[in-house]
Order: sequence, then C-alpha cells, then structure tokens
Amino acid sequence: MATIKVFSGTSHPHLAQGIVDRLGIDLGKVVINKLSNLETCVEIGESVRGEDVYIVQSGSGEINDNLMELLIMINACKIASASRVTAVIPCFPYARQDKKEMSRSPISAKLVANMLSVAGADHIITMDLHASQIQGFFDIPVDNLFAEPAVLKWIKENITEWKNSIIVSPDAGGAKRVTSIPDRLNVEFALIHKERKKANEVASMVLVGDVKDKTAVLVDDMADTCGTIVHAADRLVEAGATKVYAILTHGIFSGPAISRINNACFEAVVVTNTIPQDGHMRDCRKIQCIDVSMMFAEAVRRTHNGESVSYLFSNVPYL
Repeated sequence: MATIKVFSGTSHPHLAQGIVDRLGIDLGKVVINKLSNLETCVEIGESVRGEDVYIVQSGSGEINDNLMELLIMINACKIASASRVTAVIPCFPYARQDKKEMSRSPISAKLVANMLSVAGADHIITMDLHASQIQGFFDIPVDNLFAEPAVLKWIKENITEWKNSIIVSPDAGGAKRVTSIPDRLNVEFALIHKERKKANEVASMVLVGDVKDKTAVLVDDMADTCGTIVHAADRLVEAGATKVYAILTHGIFSGPAISRINNACFEAVVVTNTIPQDGHMRDCRKIQCIDVSMMFAEAVRRTHNGESVSYLFSNVPYL
C-alpha cells in the first residue's frame, strides 16, 4: 500500500513540520536551489514511486517564485511515478483575481488552477478560498477547509464576554461567509458596507446593525494592507462598541499594515498560520496566531485513508 510522503516548499516549512509532527512521520527530503540566473531548481531526495505525495506550499511572500516552485515540485514527483500528488496550499495565490472586474482584466485564479492541473496535481487541499467558486476552476477534486471551527474555539476560550458580542463582517461580500459564526455562537450579526475608489483604497463605510455596548468581533478571510479592518474598527468604536477584535484566516500584512494595526483600537488581531506570522508577531504585539496545522494534517490523513473530510468543516481535530 502507498505510504504518505510530505514535502515542503520554501514558503512555510514551519507549517509543513507541524503537519508531519501530527502525522508522526518525517518530512520528505528535497533540495531547492536558485541557479545564478534565478531559475528554480528542485531535487526530490528520495523515491516517490507508487507513493501518496503531499506538497505543502502557501501563496505568501515571494508569491510568483513560490508558485513556480510548487509547480516544479508537483511535476518532479509526477514524472518520478508518484501514484497521487496532492498540493496542500493553505493560502491560495491570486485568489482575489477570481472574476473580471473590468474589460480586458485577467481571471488569474483560473490560470493558476490550469497551471496546477497541467503540472500534474491530482488533488488540492486549501483553506478559506477568497471566493468558493474557485473550486469550479479545477477539473480535479478540491477540498476547501474552513478556519471557522478553530475561530469559534478561540472566541470561546479567549473572549470572556463573548456572549455579549456581535460578529461583524467588514464588507457585504464577506457577509455570507461569516453568518454561520453568529448562528453557532447564538449572538447578533452586523455588517459594514464599503465603497472603494480603487483597489486597496476604501472611500466610505456604512454600519448596518447595533453594536452599542457590545464586544465587536470583525471576521474576514484575509487582510492585506489592513485599510478596511482599521477603518471598520474606527467605525465600530464611533458606534459605541466597547472592545474590537479582528479575526482573519490569512494575515498577509503587506505595506503599512503593521503600523496601521499598532495605531488602531484593536484588543487583538487574530490570524491563522496559513501564512508565516513570526515576523509580524515580533513587530506587533496585538497579533495572535491560531495553529491550523492539525486541520491540514487530519485532512491529509483522511484523504490518504479514503475517509470523509467533511468532519473538519465543523470540528477542530483533537490535539
């Protein structure tokens, strides 16, 4: 029977190590180098013939280099006769470019899907896709895990007044994604409608819902420059919220994000480790991290054994 082989790209080796520690196996041997002309060179250091291979690479940091590295690793394993190659992509690259915003703009998420399929991926495991229709860009199985069970656990364990809280979506587009959290906590829900002048710039914000004398918890799938969530937090404090937390699946934190969070009125900004957060946490004490390696490890184990993954959509695996 095929055994599990887990290989890590250079984008997030710490998460890959957490996954193999949970599975009780060793990380696969792979050497990744840059040639003098900056081409990526990959050498798989052990046999993968007939094995069930999982390659962990997140869409963070040097995104284009990391994506190319992932494609080369998938292809290297495929032509080395691996029985199945699964790409474990905690944060899917180019996920925000999922539709044509204007004429002549690309649908880059579809292009990435095509590239992964052509490279030889047989299966994709990811978390909290920016738009769930990205699953339809593939002709291979895609398991889109949710951070929601880990988020619910964190709220109950770390926000003492969570029963008097209100869950807030910082934009109308993310409202559908967020509504199951207040349903499961049995608390109220509010949303902020925003109008953008252009990408990464918010023009105006309108709060829909009553947050007065409540603990507001902003929930979103990702934060990049953090302009939206900082404006949203200010709007919530103006409307009478006593405390403001932000919980995000993918903390990209590029550009002025860290200084914005440091100067904002958050009690805490909570992210998962789908993207490396050690540097961000050093620069900003408000940032806290939820470890999701056990969710990916359990997804890998269940996929390998042919078990259902749907348990993970509403439960955190036992530690």
